[in-house]
Amino acid sequence: MLKHLPRNWVDIRRDWPLLTLNQRLEAFVAFLLTLVIDVVILIALYRLVVSVVDTLLLQTLNPLEHAVFQRVFGEIMTLLIALEFNHTMQYVITRERGIIQGKIVILIAQLALARKVIVTDPYDVPPTSVAALAALALALGATYWLMRDDPTGGRAGPQHPPASDAPQP
Repeated sequence: MLKHLPRNWVDIRRDWPLLTLNQRLEAFVAFLLTLVIDVVILIALYRLVVSVVDTLLLQTLNPLEHAVFQRVFGEIMTLLIALEFNHTMQYVITRERGIIQGKIVILIAQLALARKVIVTDPYDVPPTSVAALAALALALGATYWLMRDDPTGGRAGPQHPPASDAPQP
């Protein structure tokens, strides 16, 4: 029995007899998810190319028109989210990490929220929806900030000694 999953597919094939049933299931599910995400990425890329060719070349619409811009960049953001999710799955497979990476999930959620903001026309939705998007952005940013590795919050500057260690006058 191995303590951790192997680091790459060659090692997984080599160590397959040594893996526990749970480790085999995890490796299989991660591989299957990667294949499904790859198919989604290819379909999204195909649809993006067809949409851009149809919208900008055949219909000769202005790419600076707000609705065209929203549609094209919404599709691009969808593709980027799928690529990031696929990259996350590859990271899980090749590194000795768990399936759920909190920071990565928060970052993917921020990408999805950015996509929503790009494709949403703030004049066509109620103000409460715009406020909800803003609150969600703030909550995701705060959550990511709270999950940081640097306990000082990334602030550089002089570190003051505790009051008990300060020199006496």
